[in-house]
Amino acid sequence: MSGVRVRFCPSPTGNLHVGNVRTALFNWAYARHTGGTFVFRVEDTDAARDSEDSYAGLLESLRWLGLDWDEGPEVGGEHGPYRQSERSAVYTGAVAQLLDSGRAYLCYSTTEEVEQRRRAAGIEGGPTGYDNYCRDLTREQVDAYVAQGRKPVVRFRMPDEPIVFDDLVRGEIRFEAEHVPDYVVVRANGQPLYTLTNPVDDATMGITHVLRGEDLLSSTPRQIPLHHALVELGLSAGEVPRYGHLPFVLGPGNKKLSKRDPGGGLLTYRERGFLPEGLLNYLALLGWSIGGDREFFGLAEMGEVFDVTRVNPNPAQFDLKKAEAVNGQHVRSLDPADLARRLVPYLQTRGALGAEPIEAELALLTQAAPLVQERMTVLAEGADMLRFLFAGDADFRIDDADRTTTLDAVGLDVVRAAHASLAGLPTWDTPSIEAALRTRLIEQLGLKPRHAFGPVRVAVTGARVSPPLFESMELLGRERSLARLEAALRG
Repeated sequence: MSGVRVRFCPSPTGNLHVGNVRTALFNWAYARHTGGTFVFRVEDTDAARDSEDSYAGLLESLRWLGLDWDEGPEVGGEHGPYRQSERSAVYTGAVAQLLDSGRAYLCYSTTEEVEQRRRAAGIEGGPTGYDNYCRDLTREQVDAYVAQGRKPVVRFRMPDEPIVFDDLVRGEIRFEAEHVPDYVVVRANGQPLYTLTNPVDDATMGITHVLRGEDLLSSTPRQIPLHHALVELGLSAGEVPRYGHLPFVLGPGNKKLSKRDPGGGLLTYRERGFLPEGLLNYLALLGWSIGGDREFFGLAEMGEVFDVTRVNPNPAQFDLKKAEAVNGQHVRSLDPADLARRLVPYLQTRGALGAEPIEAELALLTQAAPLVQERMTVLAEGADMLRFLFAGDADFRIDDADRTTTLDAVGLDVVRAAHASLAGLPTWDTPSIEAALRTRLIEQLGLKPRHAFGPVRVAVTGARVSPPLFESMELLGRERSLARLEAALRG
């Protein structure tokens, strides 16, 4: 199985969506399971939509996800280049040989002419599309079209027999010849289409297994005969690949999820603070199972056992709550230093840490990370709960809504009593802080814990949702904690 070669070939037209990411994941996992090769190439022939920023974003996204590639941009390989924009000579050569061998031909028919021929033949209710009229034009017909100034497209000559193949996910699939007419591979302006570039790349790069979304299933009966032609012409580095079409990932309303949908793009989850291993773990569950009732596993574990033939062909529903729950498991599995390191960029975007955090700040963050580890599902939540630790007196703010609901006259009386009980505390640690506040606010004033500690929490952390109060005050320190209580009293 070491000869397995799979590929992931997105277009640089914006942020990856999670369906693309799952396709990349399944290809990566199959390559790792079989000891094969994961090829990353970029389909960037759409000059109007492609951009260098998106190209750089694709590479950075795969690196962030941990889906390392064996061949492709920045890595190289014997089948490069790995950007379609740099492979025009490959496509030109393939088209020339297809034309010379008769496997492709020049077509001068317009859409209107095809429809007129259908009406003249009295064909109603049959297959629509091109009628293969230009397959065997005479020299005189060609000369007449050229004299009219027509620019032909190039069409691939399909076999007059059914296309049958064994899909790795869906089993045997059959397309009758009448439903797959000769198709265009090069536009009249000479630009090669996806219908040519994608299979030519697969052939010349020796791809053995094509694992892709089911939206491309209709392309497969066209590509298989083209692959056969490329093999016969000596243009393929291998044999015709096996195909496996992965189920759709559905969003709200059972609609196919795309990067344009809210929550469809990878960037959304990265900005919210999903861990790459958490997001990939959840995406793996959309159509596949590691076995038994296990839902929590790592990327390496998946690579050890992934078998594409065990992918469920039915559409999979993306459940945000489930994705968050799986991610939360991965958050809780991190050691404090690792969690602190991952929280840094989220605290930076909130202005709580500078571009170059000092050692003391990182040490404080490592101490504080376990306090929020059980309370968060994504890193952004942890950063929101911990930023109070790093705010200076001038930058610290109390949430307006929490101030209104918690620091009313009664709440301020609680803060005043808390300050009085803590001001002379000889030892500033969690047990001492807790004992002082419980004695004064609960035992002496008779308050319930929620009414006793809520106002103190808002005054010290700026919000009603925060890490455990007593531990937070220990980490914040005596002077800063008392200063915040005093500031709350001043309003």
